Amino acid sequence: MSKLLETTAESGAPADCAEAAEPCGLCSATVVRPRIALLSNPKSTGNLAQLPRIREYCDAHPDLFHYEVEHVSQIGEAMRSIARVRPCVLAINGGDGTVQAALTELYNGGHFGGDPPPVAVLPSGKTNLIALDLGARGDPITTLDQLIALARGGDLSAYTVPRELIALRRGDAHGRPVIGMFLGGAGLADTMLYCREKIYPLGLPNGIAHLITAFALLMKIVLRVKASFLPPDPVPMSVSLSKSAIHGRFSLFAVTTLEKLLLSNELHGRRKGTLKLLAVEEQPMSMLRGLIASVAGKLGRSPVRGVHVEESDEITIEADSSSVILDGETFMAERGQAIHLRLAEPLSFVKLAA
Repeated sequence: MSKLLETTAESGAPADCAEAAEPCGLCSATVVRPRIALLSNPKSTGNLAQLPRIREYCDAHPDLFHYEVEHVSQIGEAMRSIARVRPCVLAINGGDGTVQAALTELYNGGHFGGDPPPVAVLPSGKTNLIALDLGARGDPITTLDQLIALARGGDLSAYTVPRELIALRRGDAHGRPVIGMFLGGAGLADTMLYCREKIYPLGLPNGIAHLITAFALLMKIVLRVKASFLPPDPVPMSVSLSKSAIHGRFSLFAVTTLEKLLLSNELHGRRKGTLKLLAVEEQPMSMLRGLIASVAGKLGRSPVRGVHVEESDEITIEADSSSVILDGETFMAERGQAIHLRLAEPLSFVKLAA
């Protein structure tokens, strides 16, 4: 963890990014205040090769305050230290699970006095749905270069966008929520867990691992092959929305606040400020019809048999035993322990490209 400025930084909201030089207070020197705070998870798989380069880059750039955590339990302490530095941007270097844990602490912790800095996400980790949605692609060092250039310009307003968040609670829907942006359930969650637990341990490149997973899913859904080495069958789910409900077995089930979804660049006709749900019933023709509607740009514009496109302020998921994954963290919807999703207040994010 970088200790830069811990003796001189004060708590509070980020100041103007153009004002990054401050008198030391202990001597006559001028101290450079970091414009970017970088929170890294060294154990994120995508960081194993990149982290030495990132550490070297941070050492050479006083604009960066770098804090590394070994476990999500350390993110609260990380946020307290980062808040003292008063950065213009909080950058997160890790997979979607790291981003989710950081957003949960940022949302619940109150470390920035109600005015947190905008969040940027580096393209790291096995999955990068959030980074892709925000335009961060390719080399994380290139993303850091872009962020520093923007912060030095002083005005980030043209590059910040609000993003609504998902607040997840289990059981009685009270207590501290887990915060995220993309939830997968039913067959989608089963496939994600299959890839994580059965394919990733083989040590293959991400692209090949995802290709094998897609082939296994194709065998299961289209060819109706049943075997222990394939993803399991999805269990029945009951999903209650603000004004409706759906029931059944779903090959694909997703709830998101992101602009881009798995089957569509954007769900047409969807209004902002709601949770967006996409559920495809467990039938080959339902998947085919959904894919055709997506390619034709009609998904969400007109009804498609076997494909549910909904929006709601609240969603409740009930099942006997079914996994859901919120940005990398797995939760179980069980009898008497439903999953409750609500729209959370938005946070600001740095979007690097359209």
